[in-house]
Amino acid sequence: MALNREEREQFLVEPHVAALAVDSGAPDRAPLVVPVWYQYAPGGDIWILTGADSRKDKLIVASGRFSLLVERTAPTVRYVSVEGPVTERIPGTRDHLVELASRYLPADKVDGYVDVASGDHGEEVVFRMRPQRWVSSDLGAF
Repeated sequence: MALNREEREQFLVEPHVAALAVDSGAPDRAPLVVPVWYQYAPGGDIWILTGADSRKDKLIVASGRFSLLVERTAPTVRYVSVEGPVTERIPGTRDHLVELASRYLPADKVDGYVDVASGDHGEEVVFRMRPQRWVSSDLGAF
């Protein structure tokens, strides 16, 4: 059964790991699909943080859009897939990293993770995407 707008937006608010898909730009290659952390507030844009000049960064810039697929298997099988255009690419900041880490990690692990990631990840960028097309379903319990 398809989810209504409120259900799919609420599902995206939950801290699921998403699969990001973006056109590989090559006729002999499938889309790039990788797991990502993301941030979302109902009615707004989705944003992700990634390495500047990474393959993901270059492909998103070239395509101008990407998709995210978020799913779970319990208590019911449910997914939301969203696709849309990039609305902004800006330099990533420590505050962005803190916000994402706080969404996905226990509070006592955030500072340590941010300290390590700030040193290891190098320059990062934030992409904002405006949800344009949605596919969603709750398949019930199995």
